[in-house]
Amino acid sequence: MNPVTPNPAVEFSGVSKVWGSATALHTTDLKLAEGEFSVLLGPSGCGKTTTLRLVAGLETPSAGRIKIFGRDVTEVPSSGRGVSMVFQNYALFPHLSVAENVAFGLKIRKISSAEIESRLKQTLVLLGLDHLRDRKPSQLSGGQQQRVALARALVADAKLCLMDEPLSNLDAKLRQSMREELRAIQQKLGLSVVYVTHDQTEAMTMADHVVLLKEGRIEQQASPSKIYQKPASLFVAQFIGSTKMNVLKVEQGRISGSDFSLNAPTGAAFLGIRPEDIHFEGTVPTRIRHTEFTGADLLIHSQIGDQNLTVRAPGKSVVQLDSALTLGWQPSDQHWFDHDGMRILTSTENV
Repeated sequence: MNPVTPNPAVEFSGVSKVWGSATALHTTDLKLAEGEFSVLLGPSGCGKTTTLRLVAGLETPSAGRIKIFGRDVTEVPSSGRGVSMVFQNYALFPHLSVAENVAFGLKIRKISSAEIESRLKQTLVLLGLDHLRDRKPSQLSGGQQQRVALARALVADAKLCLMDEPLSNLDAKLRQSMREELRAIQQKLGLSVVYVTHDQTEAMTMADHVVLLKEGRIEQQASPSKIYQKPASLFVAQFIGSTKMNVLKVEQGRISGSDFSLNAPTGAAFLGIRPEDIHFEGTVPTRIRHTEFTGADLLIHSQIGDQNLTVRAPGKSVVQLDSALTLGWQPSDQHWFDHDGMRILTSTENV
């Protein structure tokens, strides 16, 4: 017998959202798998929050159908979709205790006191909040308030949890620890999560599946490793990566402004190279312009022809400004793009 394929947690079929003359989301087909941590990623105004609000039922699609776990919810109000949501603004009731904030939604739904207390105890212990159950939000740190907001979503026992930039109000150190906690909780509970962020570090460290949007369209969707190693376009290549991918213009088989020839595929207009894939042994002549010391790494900014090239070297490397440097890279580390900025598949690549 063939194994039964589970329904996607979320499925869009031809979904779009238009306000007057402005299109927030162009016609979109999308499937997000059950039990996965899916991240909607992109710059401001790309349509990621609109997409999340369409799943939640806070917006109505202009066209298309939306399913959650195989059930058509296009016309179902938010309260009937069986999803929980964590917002950027935690929206805690200041006059209620931690326990009262977390249990508020359960009381509205007329769940028995015994069931509420059982769920509440389990959720507060899971998130390390049990000892804070009687405190008010004003007595909590930012990280603790974030946990309360998450607990309120988890206690609802929904199979799908939607999160809209829930960590953006936290400092960098706390964001990192909360990323680890969120991911661990999602995996422990087997939750289906749809998470919105503009922070590519959050996306790459937390996600099973990344959906990168640009101007209301999906630019690429894939695992973090694939979206990094095989970006579908120049936009993806330069949006993903803590140090942007080098993009060199290619003219008549040469790096623009230089005599250095390349074995470029037909139609290639740009060559992309990740800074960490460049080494000091090669035949590409460059000149060092400036450096950035970041501790573990030394970013060497050099120039070939009229093109800039950044190299990520070990922090202990020693180089001289304005000196010549000969660089190289493996052919397998080259990313080729056409005039429209779309990836060119070479004979050694799989689609």
